[in-house]
Amino acid sequence: QVQLVESGGGLVQPGGSLRLSCAASGSIFRINAMGWYRQAPGKERELVATVNSGGSTNYADSVLGRITISRDNAKNTVHLQMDRLKPEDTAVYYCNADAVARAGWSLSRNYWGQGTQVTVSS
Repeated sequence: QVQLVESGGGLVQPGGSLRLSCAASGSIFRINAMGWYRQAPGKERELVATVNSGGSTNYADSVLGRITISRDNAKNTVHLQMDRLKPEDTAVYYCNADAVARAGWSLSRNYWGQGTQVTVSS
């Protein structure tokens, strides 16, 4: 099993910045993609950004140019640098990992962190 722990959330003014971090631990044979998702009140969880083991990234259109995802494969960590934040970025941000916990498994599984609150408000 893989455990994910997020950190770095908080309250920030519009136009401000935050850096979220996520560390994976536990039984890890291989991590494929890691990423961040968010869920605002009354809305469905949506993708923010992902990065695979080769460094290829994918971003939601709403955050392009403002958010950068990065990954340290050796440390099994992923970060989300958020700049020029907007009130609509307010949400609980969840770390996600597509990982194989055992060498004998042929398919990966999705693992989720508990989430960290990001609030953008004046």
